[in-house]
Amino acid sequence: MTVMYGRNEDRTVVRMNADAEFHLFPLLKSSAITGSFSILFVVFVTHMQNVYLYILCMSTLLNLDFMSSKIFAKKVYTGNSVLENQSIYVENGRIAGIQPCSALPIAAPQVDHICPGFLDIQVNGGAHFHFTSKPDEACLRDIDEACIHAGTAFVLPTMITASFDHILRGIQAIQTYKLNNPFTSILGMHLEGPFLNPVKRGAHLIKYIQKPNRQTIEELLSIENGVIRQMTVAPEVFEDGDLQLLLDSGIAIAAGHSNATYEEAVKAFDAGISQVTHLYNAMSPFLHRASGLVGATFNKAEVFAPLVLDGKHCSFSAAAVAYKIKKEKLFLISDALFLGREKKDFVWEEFDAKLIDDAYVNSDGNLAGAAISLADAVRNAVQILGLSIREAVEMATIRPAMAVGLSDQIGKLEIGYPARFTIFDDRLENFKVLTVD
Repeated sequence: MTVMYGRNEDRTVVRMNADAEFHLFPLLKSSAITGSFSILFVVFVTHMQNVYLYILCMSTLLNLDFMSSKIFAKKVYTGNSVLENQSIYVENGRIAGIQPCSALPIAAPQVDHICPGFLDIQVNGGAHFHFTSKPDEACLRDIDEACIHAGTAFVLPTMITASFDHILRGIQAIQTYKLNNPFTSILGMHLEGPFLNPVKRGAHLIKYIQKPNRQTIEELLSIENGVIRQMTVAPEVFEDGDLQLLLDSGIAIAAGHSNATYEEAVKAFDAGISQVTHLYNAMSPFLHRASGLVGATFNKAEVFAPLVLDGKHCSFSAAAVAYKIKKEKLFLISDALFLGREKKDFVWEEFDAKLIDDAYVNSDGNLAGAAISLADAVRNAVQILGLSIREAVEMATIRPAMAVGLSDQIGKLEIGYPARFTIFDDRLENFKVLTVD
């Protein structure tokens, strides 16, 4: 059995055996879990001939029945509805049933709000390491742990424009990491580049941006081995027919870092591109005589549009406009350069970034990535945009899952879906990942 909790201070990990991993977190007074208590807790664990000592001094531990296969929730966000006072039954890591419960069960864990695990399809780094600069298992573990810590249950680590050798290393690292860590939050890769428009490259290094052609596309598809779940391209830089190779590959293709005209963008959407990358950012803007990629996105009701809802990548008023237009096709991403705001500055080759006013900015003054988590974006959607909790949750769960073609596997709290949840309190202050296996 595996039980994991995320987003709080002072995490302690207790590894009991190869099949069980308990992440115990101190909870604030506003904890969504009832029955917490403080204790001096000393654990000796022998594993693989190594002895580990874990000490929790005056930590607030969770009063949970770890062998229970039932969870009681005051509010359950299923992906298409909100249920109140429900018991969720889990068998073999899957949701086995959801039933109304009139009285609080004594033995079952109790939470205020529970929803499908948050899915962030654009995360560049963890607390300490950046995936493009360090495409290895250590970085993936850092991203994995930082996402769990922030309440994000599923993630696509993002590799920005880099050499093919670098991209291959990232693909191989994800393959190996997923094989060695079956409970990981990492689903695959978001490859942001290298077929971008140099005019809208943003912080991407121009030396690695490539003009797409059939040979390089076929080479990329031959090495990705199902790891690349999403790819960002500038559709206007492709020759006729070459873009179709990517669209036919099964990878979710998004238009981004693009200077496409309105007509070029509509043509790309009609060909099969079904989403954009970070709406408003690094794309041709909406002007009254040239409505660009933004205008085409607004005018195509079926196109998904993710927002970085930090007030930096776009104003909250611009986000409100997008919400009114895109409706259920609008969803949230973090686009975090690093999570947790511990990393203050960063350099990789000619790419540089500093944390300034709660966003990462390069030496040219361009945004180089966000500092928020997906949970921060959800909170902003409710508290600043005035959305309902239900809609904000769906913008972090079912909608991104639909955008990348994974809604038959994750994004819903329904029978048969994985028992990997995000739980949170009434004040939207504490977000945690709960996994029952």
